[in-house]
Amino acid sequence: MKIISENDIEIIDIKNAGGKGTNLIHLKNQGFPVPKFIIIPANELTDLISQNVNDDNAIINFIENYRFPDKFIQDIEGLFGNQALLAVRSSASMEDGQESSFAGLFESMMYVPISDIQSAIRKVWLSVYAERVKKYIHSKKLDSRHLSIAIILQEMVEADVSGVAFGANPADGNEEEQIINAVFGAGEGLVSGQLDADMYLINAAGIKEEIADKKHQLLFDDQRGHGLKKVTLTTEKQKQSTLNSSQISELKTLLSQLRNHFKAPQDIEFAYRNKELYLLQSRPITTGNNKSKTENYILWDNSNIIESYPGVTTPLTFSFISQSYQQAYQLFSAYMGVDPKVIAKNQQVFKNTLGLIRGRVYYNLKTWYLMLAMLPGYSLNARYMETMMGVKERFDIPKDYIISKGQAYWSIAKTAFKMLKRMFSLPRKRKEFMLLLEEIISQYKAIDFNSKSAPELLKLYLDFEQQLLNQWKAPLLNDFFAMIWFGSLQKSTVKYLKSENPNIHNDLLCGSSDIISTQPIHRSIAIATFINQDEDLKAFFEGSPEIVWKNLQSEKTDPDILALNKKIEDYIHDFGERCVGELKLETLSYEQAPEQLIRVLQSYVQQNITVKSTSGNLELELRANAEKEIQEKLRFKFIKKWWLRYILKNTRQLVSGRENLRYERTRAFGIVRMLFSHIGKRFYEEDLIENSRDIFYLTKSEIEGYIEGRAVFSDLKSNITIRKAEYERFETEEPPPERFSTNGIVYSSEISGSEETSSNDGELKGIGCCPGKVRAKVRLVKHPNEVDSLNGDILVTSSTDPGWVTLFPSASGIIVERGSLLSHSAIVSREMGIPCIVSVTGLLKQLKSGDEVLMDGSSGIIKILEAK
Repeated sequence: MKIISENDIEIIDIKNAGGKGTNLIHLKNQGFPVPKFIIIPANELTDLISQNVNDDNAIINFIENYRFPDKFIQDIEGLFGNQALLAVRSSASMEDGQESSFAGLFESMMYVPISDIQSAIRKVWLSVYAERVKKYIHSKKLDSRHLSIAIILQEMVEADVSGVAFGANPADGNEEEQIINAVFGAGEGLVSGQLDADMYLINAAGIKEEIADKKHQLLFDDQRGHGLKKVTLTTEKQKQSTLNSSQISELKTLLSQLRNHFKAPQDIEFAYRNKELYLLQSRPITTGNNKSKTENYILWDNSNIIESYPGVTTPLTFSFISQSYQQAYQLFSAYMGVDPKVIAKNQQVFKNTLGLIRGRVYYNLKTWYLMLAMLPGYSLNARYMETMMGVKERFDIPKDYIISKGQAYWSIAKTAFKMLKRMFSLPRKRKEFMLLLEEIISQYKAIDFNSKSAPELLKLYLDFEQQLLNQWKAPLLNDFFAMIWFGSLQKSTVKYLKSENPNIHNDLLCGSSDIISTQPIHRSIAIATFINQDEDLKAFFEGSPEIVWKNLQSEKTDPDILALNKKIEDYIHDFGERCVGELKLETLSYEQAPEQLIRVLQSYVQQNITVKSTSGNLELELRANAEKEIQEKLRFKFIKKWWLRYILKNTRQLVSGRENLRYERTRAFGIVRMLFSHIGKRFYEEDLIENSRDIFYLTKSEIEGYIEGRAVFSDLKSNITIRKAEYERFETEEPPPERFSTNGIVYSSEISGSEETSSNDGELKGIGCCPGKVRAKVRLVKHPNEVDSLNGDILVTSSTDPGWVTLFPSASGIIVERGSLLSHSAIVSREMGIPCIVSVTGLLKQLKSGDEVLMDGSSGIIKILEAK
């Protein structure tokens, strides 16, 4: 079998040497310090296959059983020595490119002795046919016919120090900065995330070091003769810098040389052994910043907002929430100390906080970044603020946003004092806001909307907007402080407790009985229990939901049915707006369509979901165990214990307040829904639209303009017909990715982005929100109305809002593609003690109904045991 050696200067054929192999040949022959290597060319491997087999299953079987010739193994032994340890790595033709990296998809084997070289080569060779590779090729829209794989055999460097380095800042593409991360021992500890690494940021201002508190290093396991072992570092080394100044300078020079050679900044892996530098790998930095950006380059993201506005959202809802977000962000910026003149000057920024892409609501991250840049603290430490707020993309900042450092310090001092006062006054402000909201909503619920004309209904809406929707200070402040205190709780538990339980901060928040989000579940299950206790009521509750509701309303004598009707009507009065898509004005709430609630109750009755069957105390146990751990680990550390309990107290109040205020927002949106629904009825009565619900295909300003005489068109029916056709197309189209970019005119721009997956060969990873291991089949549900009950299956969906909680009691676990630790599904699952994992990228592309999985709500790991 022919091989390519490091001295084969004339062989620069990417098809045969692959991306990594071609790079190694370039690097070696340019004098870069690359360890000894050889390459098994792709055409040699392809020829072996083509002579024997021609379909994937047969190919896999052939590779699994293939033995390389003894002469080939002897040649390897002669080149490296019979005691050598080798790295066996993939080198695919499309790997490590500008547009596709295939990062982590092919196998790599480290510290392989010559005796195991056969099986290691086969394992790497087989990985090109793995399912994860096929899915990546499909997601990137690549041509699989152009994919071939070579295999690199390279001398292992038993490193004293290893790391990765970037010739440009990978977070933003800034080519004036270089970043180095390093650990003691083997680099696998850094790449896998097992070990904390030192970080060195190099720019014109010098070198900024962040030395990690390192506990371990990975070294070759000489006892087993293969693989790595974790070794505890000496106390002296734990806080010692892994690199000295001369090594940092040497790496900086190497990055510059590589950039000049490849005409692009490089992402490299390096190692030091006996103070000698080795270059292990070099590839282009793959970031979203490689593409040229116009002035209207925008990054769009709906990973969080999809929870509030799932699926396609109508023009009326979008026009309403777009204005609401504009007002909210302006108010919040003023609270944070932004000069009113700056706010007034940048109305266009606040107006564009949201976008509507193919009918879906997205955050405009460019606007978020520009609003962040308005804050006084941005002038003092822009990079820190970007990191703290989770902004990973940089945009050009207008000069008038940046104030002097003196102004910034003064503004921050004033704002900090104000924010401190606001935090202490927040409980009172929350109470005042909820009293105001209750008073106004009660007034509006007492109005007979059926008797009002369209102009009168519009005036009622404008008054409501003025009285309430513009007074949203308490929820804004509560959300801000909830984010701050939750982050503090998470960091403090890690710092003080060093717990083996990664979810201890979540467990401490369980069992908060004051969270209103769980009340609809408890109340609806109590109603189902009431029905299940009486055979006559169970019989009465059978049949179509519409007929059951009609019979409930018409019954005037039976005391049990009257009592049941009272319970259901009380529920609708208290929680009638808590439904799927509750923040979308086009949604039919339980108040508008009570039969939807009847359907839910029927499913609980049929599945015998009762108070007794759902009265587990898991959330209380989780909370008690977490509090016990605080008591035990901080028994004699009184100040730390007091401070942690103080953080916990504030976090509990704020997280509960966040959920409860969100419910109040739902109630306020319910009033807006009713007002515009009745305007739709008036328009239909006057034959202005074909159906009363067609009103949702007009924008708020169009409705106002039509009523008040400012409309630029008068044929509402034709306009609605065009929009409905477009929205029907949106419903059937594949939705845009979670995050993507546009350049230039948004709606004529090509959407640039794709959904990655968090899959690792049969294993998915997300954020664990509520502990517990569940082995069960999954049920993929796109809308909760699709099913009456999950019958103990694991609920798998894209996102949830409060309306989904009616499905939770029949689920053994919950896995959600989007969301965070503060998302609704995370909070409610903790209260109900249902194992839950959120933020699983590419979940719906990896799982389908009927697949059997093992989910771990603590680690966030989902193992696919059996695919259907």
